[in-house]
Amino acid sequence: MHRHWSRRDVIRQCLAAGVLVVPAGWCEADALHAWFDAQGQREPTPHVEMGPFYKRRAPATAMMRQAGDAGMPLAVRGRVITVHGEPVPNATIEVWQADHGGLYDLDGYRFRAALTPGATGAYGFESVMPGHYPARVARHVHYFVTAPGHKPLTTQLYFASDEVFEGNPDKHFRKDPLITSRTLVRPVTLTGTPTNGQATVEFELVLEKA
Repeated sequence: MHRHWSRRDVIRQCLAAGVLVVPAGWCEADALHAWFDAQGQREPTPHVEMGPFYKRRAPATAMMRQAGDAGMPLAVRGRVITVHGEPVPNATIEVWQADHGGLYDLDGYRFRAALTPGATGAYGFESVMPGHYPARVARHVHYFVTAPGHKPLTTQLYFASDEVFEGNPDKHFRKDPLITSRTLVRPVTLTGTPTNGQATVEFELVLEKA
């Protein structure tokens, strides 16, 4: 069976092979933003099932991490945009994840949040790197995105640094059968110091018109 290569897959492969060179300091997400801005259209963010742990009425906060929480501090940034790169107005992003130990808070709202992107579509939140739990292979953050006039999006963010991918998510992302697209496995950038580090990830959310 021949693999279907999306434009995003091709750009990623060109970056890996060195046939597409970007300025120093650019990450893969920067290159993809620049390329698709020039091309004028993006592919919608792939769907992933919601899973059993979604809860309504998550708190409106961008800070899910609390002092003393175990795990690597995590900052996620991105935009909610249309396939043409325009900000999606009046969007709501709900995110939820397991804690460092791989447990979901089913009684309260730890590591759950509702976010409202700004006028440019930008969003962000602070958390910790989620742990593994027995029913799933890869670490992940759940997303449920809604906006008037657009199709609801249920998806998940994965991390290229996850040990399950053995340093090669291109080859091993299918180890988790719920990962519907390689594009959902995002690069991780470490910032800070060895004793006070933070993982940063960019995750763009592209919605389709209803």
